[in-house]
Amino acid sequence: MIVRRARPEDLPAIARLMEELARFERMEPPSPEAAARLRADAFERGRLELFVAEREGLVIAYAAAFETYSTFRARPILYLEDLFVTEAERRHGAARALVAHLAREALRRGCARLAWVVLDWNAEAQRFYDRLGARRQPQWWPYTLEGQELEELAAPMDGAGLDDRDAS
Repeated sequence: MIVRRARPEDLPAIARLMEELARFERMEPPSPEAAARLRADAFERGRLELFVAEREGLVIAYAAAFETYSTFRARPILYLEDLFVTEAERRHGAARALVAHLAREALRRGCARLAWVVLDWNAEAQRFYDRLGARRQPQWWPYTLEGQELEELAAPMDGAGLDDRDAS
């Protein structure tokens, strides 16, 4: 098995894996427009990095990651957005190889940590990460703001502003 940074020609295989991931997570698969944005963000804008695991020349898994930042440690964080291994290749080392590759990448960059979230119902992934020695951080609850709520919050408020002192 080879783990490497993805190349633009890997995008059809990555798109296939993303569709499989969407089915697994009970979500809608990415649209063709999303695939075009992914290509631009990964290979033109540098907003996202894609990594693949391949066996016998076939892409069997992918990881998507990007840097964030820890102000308290004054160091970057490598954030793992997606990690997916096709079902036929699970339990053969691809996920471990990808996470190990990202761990080396985080250390090479001087990152404070490698971070990610796991769906609360995905017990298999939770056990896998526990076996790697990863720790859950119960004191940090992930939040997201998206869709209509994001748009509503971003909309002009007729002269009234948010009191930034409410956030800590």
